[in-house]
Amino acid sequence: MSSVALLDVAKRRLIGRPRATHELEDTLLPKTLALPIFSSDPISSVAYATEAALAVLVAVSLGARHDVLPISGAIAALLLIVAVSYSQGIKAYEGTSGGSYVFAKENLGVLPSLLAGAALLTDYVLTVAVSVAAGVFALTSAAPSLASHQVLLALGCILVLTLGNLRGVRESGLLFAFPTYAFLAVMYAMLAVGIGKCTVGTCPTATVPHALPAGAGALGLFVVLKAFASGSAALTGVESISNGVTAFRHPQSRNAARTLLLMAGSAVMLFIGVSYLAVEMDARPSGTASVLSQIARATFPAGSSGSPMYYLIQAFTLAILVLAANTSYQGFPRLAALLARDGFLPRQFVNLGDRLAYSNGIIVLTAAAAGLVLAFRANVNSLIHLYVIGVFTAFTLAQAGMVRYWLRTRRPGWRWSAVLNGVGAATTLVVTVIVIATKFLAGAWMVIIAIPVMIVVFYGVRRHYRAVARRLRAKAHAVLARREIENTVLLYVERLDAATREALWYARTVSDGSFRAVHVPFPGSDPGIGPRFFRWTDGEPRLEILSAEEEEPLDVMLEYVWGFPKGDSSFVTVVVPELFRKPSLLAALRRSTFRLKLGLLREPDIAITDVPRLAADGDDFAEPGKTTCIVPIAGVHAASLRAVLYAKALGFRDTKAVSFAFDDSHARRLEDDWLRFPTGVPLEVESAPYRDVGKPLLSYLRGITADPDAVAVVVMPELVARGTDRLLHNQRALYLKRLLLFEPRVILTSVPFQLT
Repeated sequence: MSSVALLDVAKRRLIGRPRATHELEDTLLPKTLALPIFSSDPISSVAYATEAALAVLVAVSLGARHDVLPISGAIAALLLIVAVSYSQGIKAYEGTSGGSYVFAKENLGVLPSLLAGAALLTDYVLTVAVSVAAGVFALTSAAPSLASHQVLLALGCILVLTLGNLRGVRESGLLFAFPTYAFLAVMYAMLAVGIGKCTVGTCPTATVPHALPAGAGALGLFVVLKAFASGSAALTGVESISNGVTAFRHPQSRNAARTLLLMAGSAVMLFIGVSYLAVEMDARPSGTASVLSQIARATFPAGSSGSPMYYLIQAFTLAILVLAANTSYQGFPRLAALLARDGFLPRQFVNLGDRLAYSNGIIVLTAAAAGLVLAFRANVNSLIHLYVIGVFTAFTLAQAGMVRYWLRTRRPGWRWSAVLNGVGAATTLVVTVIVIATKFLAGAWMVIIAIPVMIVVFYGVRRHYRAVARRLRAKAHAVLARREIENTVLLYVERLDAATREALWYARTVSDGSFRAVHVPFPGSDPGIGPRFFRWTDGEPRLEILSAEEEEPLDVMLEYVWGFPKGDSSFVTVVVPELFRKPSLLAALRRSTFRLKLGLLREPDIAITDVPRLAADGDDFAEPGKTTCIVPIAGVHAASLRAVLYAKALGFRDTKAVSFAFDDSHARRLEDDWLRFPTGVPLEVESAPYRDVGKPLLSYLRGITADPDAVAVVVMPELVARGTDRLLHNQRALYLKRLLLFEPRVILTSVPFQLT
């Protein structure tokens, strides 16, 4: 079994079988699965939000810890306001994912929407890093022997989350639902028992080992605001459902809004309950035991019949902290896809993977979060300073956008809704300012710099795509208006073998016998190749031996090719034969012909034809009786039309364009666009329900080459970008060429279209 086949088997076992596009409906989530998938982050925040507010208060005065309850009440009210605001937005923009980005774009404009998008993307990455690091810290606190492996453990957790989400949204829900519901169950049990004890006058006192030192100052307004801002970590993740509306079963908006309110209600109940018990049981921040752990141990003392509940609470707290990162795995890929559809991120983010998940977004999120874990050594205290800024910036813009929406539409109840969203926007703005002011020097400055940089990148990406679209659109008609294509054919002869004999046949066929053959000497080349080639061809053409003078073959060939006229209607086709001992991509990359093809690809008006052949196919070459020329196209534009006209000029009787549609609407668009640009070449639209063009193309070509007397010529339109612009294009032509390189009786021609 080849290495490619082994990788495919491993992928299928890890990720699962591919899902067809029409199966998307089957992956949509019921509310029971959507809740654990989208709510793990805000629900898990009860494990640290109360403690974060207490830490600020106790640092000023031990007596101030009682104020955590009214502060928690205010935070809970803000959480409900934000949740209601998002639920209203979900209903207003029915069937649309995007949350803060969409609310800001539709009501405030492009720049505020990009600010919201950049802030959320940043926060999603930080959520993964912080949540996983916090979960691993809880584990190493219980098992100190693992402390030296924190980074590896964190990376392992990220890998598990990645694989779970690459398997698909529904599958990740089934995988992660139990820990979330179990956490809710044990937390409600703890609150019921703890509050019950306090109600009947038997409230236990928490044991606080290694308590953090308390201050002896006065409680001022700034301290209260700072405690409010720290405790507002309870709101992180609230927006995730609004970014994933399209993942819900129909009616999507109604189901998403209901799930959001259920999530908010659960988070508020848990948060207020934990804050109440923290005050009643005198729990306080400690260097070795979390406030939640202190409350759980006081509620279920060691040696009591309820003691096992303490360990269940600790275990499921660890699980929920790690799984809180799963909220980001739902939000980040969807938001990135939305930005990509609007042209602000590379279009690869829009592509659905084998399991109908936004795989590219998942992989990028994984890489970014893993980078943060490595950079900060999975240290929670270092990472936490970067946290929260992004999400509260997005909250502020989303609610400000909804205020504008109500003022603009004046739908029933608009005054009350506008006031509600206005209060929420003002409050989240205050939290944002406080977090920036208090955490700027501790690391928040990195986020404050990163967000504007991302916005600049967004605008740069859109500018590139608009320029490319204008060029492809404007030149499409110009391509068809050209006179007949002229084609100068050059055969590059490295050595005389079966591949060269096949390439010789091809060069003669497409040039009507009028072509040139050239050889660039290299160390170890045959000094008598000229006379031998003469005998091969009966003297026509003669082999031109180019002077290398210690130069690379690419430089020599470029200088030679530059001497031929080229232009919009004139091509130079360089035919490159390659004989491979075995089908090895690594071996192909090491060959000098690879560097030659790559260099020629960057030159305008040069077509590069690769004639590959495996040594196992034997030394004999029989000229084929039938040749079919196909042009795979993904869209109808200047680059694809140029390749079609080039293919037509080759003179093969059976020449056609072939496209692979992911669904019926895609097929109809392709057919309608093709009719607008008459080329005289028929278009065949094949189905590609699994969104992978490679396998359907292979199947199509094997249908041609099943005839042992037939050869397939594939003319590939190829957009050639330079520098970092290459990251903005999916390199589909490169993927297809790699796939077809060792396919028997398939000749590959690249017709590059230079974007710069």
